Amino acid sequence: MATAQNAPGITATLEAASDERRRGLSWSDGEAVLRGSVSVPVADGLSLDGTATTLWGSNRHGGADAVLDLGATYARDLGGFRLTAEGRYHLFPGASNQGYGEVGAIAGFTLGPANLDLGARYAPRQSAIGGDNLYLSTSAAVGIPGTPFTLSGHVGRSSGDVRDPLRAARLRPDGNYWDHGVALDWYQGRWSAGLRYADTDIDAPNSVHAGASLIARVGFTL
Repeated sequence: MATAQNAPGITATLEAASDERRRGLSWSDGEAVLRGSVSVPVADGLSLDGTATTLWGSNRHGGADAVLDLGATYARDLGGFRLTAEGRYHLFPGASNQGYGEVGAIAGFTLGPANLDLGARYAPRQSAIGGDNLYLSTSAAVGIPGTPFTLSGHVGRSSGDVRDPLRAARLRPDGNYWDHGVALDWYQGRWSAGLRYADTDIDAPNSVHAGASLIARVGFTL
């Protein structure tokens, strides 16, 4: 995503994308979205951040018009490693009883223009998601030497306990499942753009919610 420094240490972003797809699932029913984010450092390694994304009456999230992701991130560098802890609460304006929280940890390693991340994110048992939810992932990215392009990819696994199958289907519509994707991003000055392929092993090949998808995005500085 394109970033802008509006004040010392404050980072802001603005982006448009052809779909809002998370962990292989469309949150916007396959519709285009607008997204804005801001991150404010409050102490060494600690920042507060928020993201607002349009959803246009998402069927997945009870008719929500948007999602607000609010939380904090703490990161430390240890040699070539970067350790990150985060907490997020997801609010869904336009829908009732849809909000839920999750925590996560990421271990990253950088080698030249490449980096590798191993992540775990956990949403404890909550009625809004019909149980709990664990997401384990690995991702890698590399800047292509001599070009403004970055190539990346990831594989993730969603699992958890189900107490209410209807509500649990929000985050795991086919029970436990795998998702994967690759992306090519271009960064040049104040502009960025990218293409991302996303898919899951959910048996819904023609679904706008979980089938293979190619997502385009463009971002710019404020």
